[in-house]
Amino acid sequence: MTAALAAAVLFAAVWAVLHYGFYADNRIVDTPVYQRYGDAMVDGQVPYDDFSVEYPPAALPVFAVPSLVVSRGASLADYDRAFGFLMAICGAAVIGLVAYALARDRAGPARIAVACAFVALAPLALGSVVLTRFDLWPAALVAGALALLLAGRDRLALGTLGVAIAAKVYPLVLAPLFVAWVWRRRGRREGLISLGVAAGVITVLVLPFLALSPHGVWESSLRQTTRPLQLETLGSGALLVLHDVAGVGLTMESSHGSQNLAGSAPDALAILQSLIEVVVLLGIWRWFARGPAEPDRLFRACAAAVCAFVVFGKVLSPQFLVWLVPLVVLVRGRRGLIASSLLAVCLVLTQLWFPYRYWRLALHFDTAASWLVLVRDLGLVALLAVLLWPRPRETAVTV
Repeated sequence: MTAALAAAVLFAAVWAVLHYGFYADNRIVDTPVYQRYGDAMVDGQVPYDDFSVEYPPAALPVFAVPSLVVSRGASLADYDRAFGFLMAICGAAVIGLVAYALARDRAGPARIAVACAFVALAPLALGSVVLTRFDLWPAALVAGALALLLAGRDRLALGTLGVAIAAKVYPLVLAPLFVAWVWRRRGRREGLISLGVAAGVITVLVLPFLALSPHGVWESSLRQTTRPLQLETLGSGALLVLHDVAGVGLTMESSHGSQNLAGSAPDALAILQSLIEVVVLLGIWRWFARGPAEPDRLFRACAAAVCAFVVFGKVLSPQFLVWLVPLVVLVRGRRGLIASSLLAVCLVLTQLWFPYRYWRLALHFDTAASWLVLVRDLGLVALLAVLLWPRPRETAVTV
């Protein structure tokens, strides 16, 4: 684990750099919302009942812990420091878990070192957005679940995945892959038990809030599932470029905590993207379930499923790319090298407009930012294609 320790030191240095220079300028932060949630919970208020929350229940601890650490009525700067330290711990955990997963895959020292270094340097490529978003928490949970699965701790792996799903819904796309892995290697009974463990964990985490405030939980869920086409998605990128080159009329509206494109064309694209997302995910799950339960196929399928969820979703916030980092670096060989290189390019492209050009994009449909959005999103499509491209004599993913 020397490589993991060295990468953790590198990650700490990267985390420090993100607080200075141009990284510290023009930040668009979510921590004021997190602090409001955390302070309310520390004051004894019940989430979803006494105050509305837009995130699932397992996200709540990372909002409350900084409020518990800092003094009552602390400034946002104090909360930011405590929250940032918590996210740094999650980031370091991701490095260790990636190293462990690769060791279980019998990777050599060079592969482990390069993968850990990539995870450590990824925040530098994506930018300061990682400091003020909680996405390293579900990413660490997913990395932990995958490491446990490779270690043969199937039920604990599915339980950890259940916590991840209850923290940020995207790990749900991994559940069929995890269950298929267990089913293939341990049999149907163990697969169903593991699925039941995941479902049970989610139920335990969600049910108390649902019992206390069914309306509040419903409103939180509805807020996420009914979102319009967010500005940085693949469909929006295409419309933004068409606006630039052909004068297509666009209207931006702020709602659901983001800036979105309004109108019949964006609404139609949102539906189309959602349909494509479902079809691609079904194809990935079917491809994996019908083949051997091998680590490399598992790594590819997990990275591809999350990539499909990201690139074809109705929302594509910059921090979503954090989800891909600990999965893409696990992919073996030349495919893994190409996939990691594409992800690195997408991280940098994202930072080129967010946060520095974001408001010019949202308010004025800035030309440079519009093209950067589309190129980044097409880069994610290319990443998905690389992950799914069949090897010789391997059945392609059918959708």
